[in-house]
Amino acid sequence: MSGEAAPPLARSTLDRAAHRRGDSQWLTEAWLRGRVLLLDSTDEGRALARTDPSPPALVLFGAADVPAGSESTAMFLGVEPDGVPVFAVDAPLPALPGTRAVNLREVGHLLADREAGIFTTALALLNWHTRHGYSTSTGAPTAMDEAGWSRVDRNGGRIWPRTDPAMIVLVYDGVDGPDGRCLLGNNAGWPGTPGGRRYSCLAGYVEPGESAEAAVLREVREEVGIGVERIGYVGSQAWPFPGSLMLGFLATANPDDPVRVDPSEIAYARWFSRREIGAALAGRTVDVGDGAQLILPPPSSIALFLIHRWLDGWVDAER
Repeated sequence: MSGEAAPPLARSTLDRAAHRRGDSQWLTEAWLRGRVLLLDSTDEGRALARTDPSPPALVLFGAADVPAGSESTAMFLGVEPDGVPVFAVDAPLPALPGTRAVNLREVGHLLADREAGIFTTALALLNWHTRHGYSTSTGAPTAMDEAGWSRVDRNGGRIWPRTDPAMIVLVYDGVDGPDGRCLLGNNAGWPGTPGGRRYSCLAGYVEPGESAEAAVLREVREEVGIGVERIGYVGSQAWPFPGSLMLGFLATANPDDPVRVDPSEIAYARWFSRREIGAALAGRTVDVGDGAQLILPPPSSIALFLIHRWLDGWVDAER
């Protein structure tokens, strides 16, 4: 997916060229002419970006400019439209004038489609490798194989990257215009922000044997004690922190139903009008009580993408 219709981390121009992952001869040649993204796993998987002029642009290197031996642990991401292969390696970031280390959360929404796809795929793979140094079935050590797309132990047992499906839903009241409201929550596990309180869409992992729509019903009921209707799928994006796929939904609920939060999951939950959300997005203060001001989800999240869809009237126009 690409363009404004896609969630910020669902954009890419790469051909993943999966048929090349087991072709060692092709990979060797591709490495020599390819582009390489450096990621530092010791620093949240940060990469280098040029930030002047704006917007930021990822720095990609040639094979000759990365640490010696990097090709042995290089992750093959795919082939660009111009035919050049792209790899990623876990390595310290060099100090280059005009660049700074960035993480995907802070710049993902600012990157071009091409770079958003490269960074998101690379970080998702890196985080999977970091967490799977041992076989989940035997406990034996594993090593990277198939150009980063599997790991294998000494007996040939193989594991492949997995993504945890999670639903995220913007619950709204179905009312048109500025008085329409959406229900947002503050997760009990989020760190506090002086003078502010972050509210976001309700979310949770899809459980074994459960559909994504059933997870929407269950999670909303568990977290805020209300039922939802008219569940509609909007889109998805990777959220490699460390390895989720966020499935975005919209659903309606009756704002007169009492909100009863599960304090183990949700610290606060309340309805916000389009006026309030619009004011917060415009940089104006919105009081949420106890002297705190409303903080909305980060721009790279699908949560803010869903909020914008509702705020801009897309819900009512499409249904």
